[in-house]
Amino acid sequence: MNKAERSDQFDLEALRKQVSDINRPGGDTDEGALSPEPINSYARQIAEQFSAGNRSPAIIIGQFRLFEFVSQFLIGLLVFFFWPGTGVETLLARGIAAALVAALLICGLQTTDTYTIPALRSRLRLLPRVLAVWGSVFVIVTGANALAGNVSSAELPVFVAWFATGAVFLLASRFLMAYGIRNWSRNGIMERRAVIVGGGAPAKELIRVLEQQPDNDIRICGIFDDRGEKRSPIMVAGYPKLGTVAELVEFVRITRIDMLIISLPLSAEARILQLLKKLWVLPVDIRLAAHANRLRFRPRAYSRIGAVPMLDIFNKPIRDWDSVAKRCFDIFFTLLALALLWPIMLATAIAIKLTSKGPVFFMQNRHGFNNEIIRIVKFRSMYADKGDPTGRAAVTKGDPRVTPVGRFIRKSSIDELPQLFNVLKGDISLVGPRPHAILAQARDRLFGDVVEGYFARHRVKPGVTGWAQINGWRGEVDHDDKIKFRTAYDLYYIENWSLWFDLKILFLTPFRLFNTENAY
Repeated sequence: MNKAERSDQFDLEALRKQVSDINRPGGDTDEGALSPEPINSYARQIAEQFSAGNRSPAIIIGQFRLFEFVSQFLIGLLVFFFWPGTGVETLLARGIAAALVAALLICGLQTTDTYTIPALRSRLRLLPRVLAVWGSVFVIVTGANALAGNVSSAELPVFVAWFATGAVFLLASRFLMAYGIRNWSRNGIMERRAVIVGGGAPAKELIRVLEQQPDNDIRICGIFDDRGEKRSPIMVAGYPKLGTVAELVEFVRITRIDMLIISLPLSAEARILQLLKKLWVLPVDIRLAAHANRLRFRPRAYSRIGAVPMLDIFNKPIRDWDSVAKRCFDIFFTLLALALLWPIMLATAIAIKLTSKGPVFFMQNRHGFNNEIIRIVKFRSMYADKGDPTGRAAVTKGDPRVTPVGRFIRKSSIDELPQLFNVLKGDISLVGPRPHAILAQARDRLFGDVVEGYFARHRVKPGVTGWAQINGWRGEVDHDDKIKFRTAYDLYYIENWSLWFDLKILFLTPFRLFNTENAY
């Protein structure tokens, strides 16, 4: 790598670091950071067209890969059913052989790049490759069995039937998958929705290049740019400019956008940094178009849309199969928690009902994923006529609004247990940044006004417990530093998420709850 490449790579990493550091305690406040602005009526009309969710290509490919494995395994078992021979050992050996053949087939198809959207979308182009992989796997397995003396001449017709049945099923499944992908693409069910940031000639060139890509799965939803019509026309390559970058934040909040593509040259580093400090709080991939740049990074620094190179600035956290794994984690441990904790929850409900008038549960609107408003359920800890659904007036030490039972369940966090039902519903996760009330304040200022990048916490689902909570950042926020440190811990969790990290936080939560210093 030459000197220019090393310098450019350093600048890219430095750019990411500058953006990530803006909301750490003691970090610089950026004058370009902004709150979302209401979008205009035309942009809202466009947004409504993309309000429905789409299907992730990675999820579809994974599901199809699993389907082919299971189907080929079952075909093998069915063929073995007609194979002469009895006994438990024989059946076990045949089951293992069927699983081995299916696994080798999937590995071969993966190695030969037949599990990509372009490959699955084509009906005929890659079918010879698929059949070649299946034939190779079959020859290897049959040959190994023959050398081991496990195959007699009388059993060869069974193997031929197995090969033919598997081949026909592979062809049929691939034809159906190609039809499904084409249909989903036409209907907008399976596509990557992108917004271009920056207009004018660079955006026009980018759009033209993207449109020329075969099997392009990018749907451009619009263009956003702060510049006036002289430098950024209201229509670029047939796509409308929907508003400013501040309006883009609100646009992404109410739509299902997958990617933001910044169409600015690398030489405009200051402008790119200014944009990123506004946009990094959004739960989307952020890419920098690099097709027109003369400078070149190492090949691994790029991702590609077709043949169009992109620099990956930020990735959407907990995406695709990670989100599936986290959801399975949530459901399993939530059901386990309910099975263990239901006596405590029942006793708490009875105590609340017997000691104060009003409902057992308390509902409150809070910020969820991508700033969506979710309704959180808790055990009521205040007198019914003194509750604060807005969350503006935080509970303080010795607060007269809190009932005697409420004081205990708040200190022990038992009041949070009904949120397990929110987890099952899918509004929140077991582990994540705690959902704050919409009007929650640090003294007399909203949290979003205290911490730049505060809403980056909402790039993932909120949680019943979190990294900030088990490190002592819970309870009353009576000083700006408390919400700054809480946000910093939340962002650390998002950037370093793993299932093991979730398990660690979940395991430590009961022990750290003994620290009730800030819980009132």
